[in-house]
Amino acid sequence: MTHTIFIDGAVGTTGLEIADRLAGRGEFSLITLDEARRKDPAARAEALNSADFVILCLPDDAAREAVAMIENDTTRVIDASSAHRVAPGWTYGFPELIGRDAVAQAKRVSNPGCYPTGFLALVAPLVRAGLLPNDWPYSVNAVSGYSGGGKSLIERFEDDADIAFRTYGLNLAHKHVPEMTVHAGLAHPPLFAPSVIPAHRGMVVEVPLPLAQMPMAGSPETLLLCLVDFYTGSPLITVHDDRPAELLLRRSSTGSDRMELYVFANEDGSQARLVALLDNLGKGASGAAVQSLNLMAGLAETAGLRV
Repeated sequence: MTHTIFIDGAVGTTGLEIADRLAGRGEFSLITLDEARRKDPAARAEALNSADFVILCLPDDAAREAVAMIENDTTRVIDASSAHRVAPGWTYGFPELIGRDAVAQAKRVSNPGCYPTGFLALVAPLVRAGLLPNDWPYSVNAVSGYSGGGKSLIERFEDDADIAFRTYGLNLAHKHVPEMTVHAGLAHPPLFAPSVIPAHRGMVVEVPLPLAQMPMAGSPETLLLCLVDFYTGSPLITVHDDRPAELLLRRSSTGSDRMELYVFANEDGSQARLVALLDNLGKGASGAAVQSLNLMAGLAETAGLRV
């Protein structure tokens, strides 16, 4: 069976990467609009309503408008924006956390944000297991390649080779914070400190844990065993039981749809650092969307992915 797909916002970074993962796959037929028609409301509405699956790679407001243009009850939607990540009626597109069956059966799926993907992969299973308190004031330190910022940030970094580091979200109101809070089951929003480095892609997300001061927190060994057990059998997430001396992002990276998780700790176990390595354009965006699409279409979860 061939499924028709319309990528609304196909010329952006996320849309292009999704199309690349679908290229040559006979299970899907891509509905495309030429340059003259892709911003024509009537042409978009026709494409949105004729497709089996729609993937939205749009700004938040435009994504909401696109959903409102769908007038049938058969078109299934994956929204790569942040517009619906905590919205009622939408399934959060993180199969490893919310269940593969839930994603497979969903009509409306909201693709997770890149930074929340790393944070939630580390924290949510441990909070659920009672090994980390849900009412702790967590902090999240993270760096990403500049491709996650869209065309304007890509141009800024590529036009100005003197930029060595960019920190942002300094008003402490980043749009990723609500989904981190809700989907980790936290009582308080985490303090989120994102930054950008002069590499096209790649991401490190870290959650520092002062375990000795955290009520009822598990030991580093217990945290690690919980994550290992939670992700056993996952084709895309690996929990490492080693503690390398350093973790690197490389400018030459060509991308991956996998995610690597680590638990670092000091000798007496009083402090730990939970660390996730992923590609902000892979498991943090386009790869995650295609993973959900595969499940929704009844196909192998990793089909077309870079594993």
